[in-house]
Amino acid sequence: MGIILWIIFGAIAGWVASLVMKSDPSQGTMMDIVLGIVGAVVGGFLMGLVGKSGVTGFNVYSLVVAVIGAIIMIYIGRMLKR
Repeated sequence: MGIILWIIFGAIAGWVASLVMKSDPSQGTMMDIVLGIVGAVVGGFLMGLVGKSGVTGFNVYSLVVAVIGAIIMIYIGRMLKR
C-alpha cells in the first residue's frame, strides 16, 4: 500500500477512534492520522498475539483492527496524562 493510502487509512481510523473515545474536539487532524497509523501497528500486533492476521490492506477488517489499536492508544494516552 502506498504512503498516501496509509495516511488516508490512518486518518480514517484515527478519526473513528477519536469519535468513539469522545476526544475529537481536543485533538487535531494530524493527531488523528498519527493515532490511526500507530493504532494499525498496535492492532496488528495484538491480533497476531491471538492468532489472527493484522492489517491486510485497505479493507473493512483492517480498518476495524486499526480503530481498535487507535482506541487503545487514546486510552493509554489518557492514563499517562493523569
